[in-house]
Amino acid sequence: MEKKSEKQHFILVHGACHGAWSWYKLNTLLTSAGHRVTALDLSASGVNPIRFQDVHTFAKYSQPLMDLMASLPPEEKVILVGHSLGGVNLALAMDAFPEKVLVAVFLTAFMPDSSSPPSHVLNMYLKRVPLENFVDTQFSCDPAAENPLTSMFFGPKFLSEKLYQLSPLEDLTLAKTLIRISSMFVEDLSKAPNFSAKRYGSVSRVFIVCTEDQGIPEHFQRWMIDNYPVNEVKVIEGSDHMPMLSKPRELCQCLLDIAGTYS
Repeated sequence: MEKKSEKQHFILVHGACHGAWSWYKLNTLLTSAGHRVTALDLSASGVNPIRFQDVHTFAKYSQPLMDLMASLPPEEKVILVGHSLGGVNLALAMDAFPEKVLVAVFLTAFMPDSSSPPSHVLNMYLKRVPLENFVDTQFSCDPAAENPLTSMFFGPKFLSEKLYQLSPLEDLTLAKTLIRISSMFVEDLSKAPNFSAKRYGSVSRVFIVCTEDQGIPEHFQRWMIDNYPVNEVKVIEGSDHMPMLSKPRELCQCLLDIAGTYS
C-alpha cells in the first residue's frame, strides 16, 4: 500500500510583474489534495496596495514574504515554491529562516549561489540571454534618483511569445489584465551581502526545469543548476515559463512527490 505524504504548508511566491493570482490553478489542486496553501502578493504586486514607486529595495519588495515567515509557529516547517524572480525572494527567506523551511523549490526560477553577490545570477542571465528576448518589454530608470532602480513592464508580445506561448489563451488574457510594473532589482541586489552557505546553503533545494521556457531558457536553467548544485532536479516536459498554467497537474504531482520525499 502506498504511503500517503503528510499534509504540508506550501508557500507560493510569484515572479516579477505577476501576483498570487498566477497560482490559482495550482492552489486549487494542492488544496484539493489536502494541503495548506498560501499564495501571497509581494509588495506592489497583485492586489498589494503599495505603489511600485514606493518600493526602492528588494527587501521592501520581499516584505510580505518575510512577515509571513516570521509569523510561522516555531515548530512549523514549510515548503517554499518560487517562480522566476521569486527564486531570489526564496533565497532571502531561506537565509533568514532556514529552520522554518522543509525544502525550497525553484520553479524555472533564478537561483543565487552563496559565493557571489545576489545580483550575480541576474547579471549572468542578462549576459547570456539576448536583449531581443525581452521583445516589447518596457524598461525605465531615473539616473538622477538617489537609489536608481530599473523598472520593467512586460509587453503583450513578450507575454504571448516568451512566457505564455503554451498556456491557455484565457490565462494570457488574465495576465495582460493583471500584471503590474516591477523590477529585477539588480542595482540594489548588487550591493547586498552574499547569501550565507551556513544558512541559505543548509536548506534542501529542488529545481524544476521547464523544457519549453522561452523566458528563462532551459540552457540557463541548467547553467544555474551547474553553478549551484541542488539536491534534486525534476523536469516538466512541454511547459512554457508558466507551468502553473500550462501544466498545472504535472506541476502539482511534482510538488506532491517532493513533499513525500522531504517530509
